[in-house]
Amino acid sequence: MEEIPQDWGRSVVTIGSYDGVHRGHQLIIGRAVERARELGVPAVVVTFDPHPSEVVRPGSHPPLLAPHHRRAELMAELGVDAVLILPFTAEFSKLSPADFIVKVLVDKLHARAVVEGPNFRFGHRAAGTVDYLTELGATYDYEVEVVDLYVTGEAGGGQPFSSTLTRRLVAEGDVTGAAEILGRPHRVEGVVVRGAQRGRELGYPTANVETLPHTAIPADGVYAGWLTADGERMPAAISVGTNPQFDGTERTVEAYAIDRVGLDLYGLHVAVDFLAYVRGQRKFASIEALLEAIGDDVKRCRDLTGAYDAAS
Repeated sequence: MEEIPQDWGRSVVTIGSYDGVHRGHQLIIGRAVERARELGVPAVVVTFDPHPSEVVRPGSHPPLLAPHHRRAELMAELGVDAVLILPFTAEFSKLSPADFIVKVLVDKLHARAVVEGPNFRFGHRAAGTVDYLTELGATYDYEVEVVDLYVTGEAGGGQPFSSTLTRRLVAEGDVTGAAEILGRPHRVEGVVVRGAQRGRELGYPTANVETLPHTAIPADGVYAGWLTADGERMPAAISVGTNPQFDGTERTVEAYAIDRVGLDLYGLHVAVDFLAYVRGQRKFASIEALLEAIGDDVKRCRDLTGAYDAAS
């Protein structure tokens, strides 16, 4: 909070973890931006690091659908002017709802309006509600607008879209369902590190991605998607798992950039976007059978990404 400019004026604020910035989140954030434009003030998202559950219940940190820098990019695309990431500490978790309103919304961000979902909770033991937030708005000169974020679709059998449902679908390998909720393919990021080099030996060199802590990684299997490096987005065949063909034990995310030769990605921060599940991981009877399967996988991934790009 000490990094907020001293001369910061009024603003429209929305508060939440907003992990994944999914389509439900986009409704709330979009309305906050709209209200900010109407009032001629900045739109600010307040979020937390680490995830509050890790502080309240250590060891319960959920898998993350997007790291903070990615969330900020997505929020910027929605028109957000600033993101305030508050360190969520044990001390901070003990702030009463009233103290949270005064210290964050009133004294620092000079909130003119606050936009939230109907189930928003805040303050010590999540005791603060939207009704309480609204009640104190009369005292501290801000308005509260509640936006229904519960979008539904085919994902999860018609369940309301949420970060929890998205994490479950990713963990099950249903990246198509996850993409419906997110409004875009699920992304995993990290630095390319040296692996066992087996892909190179087999004629399919892969980028072995060392993922960020707490990343939500899809279930083991082969997926169609894209590898983005140095701003270039390339169709890819993606493998997640322990490499059972070679009795591997470490779970990895590897992406083969289809039809690309001579790529040197070591040390680069890359993004892997998951479009569709192709098949599960399995051990083949021979290297020849493995190579035949990889050839089929690459063809399928090429077709899937090509069709998606053509339709976009």
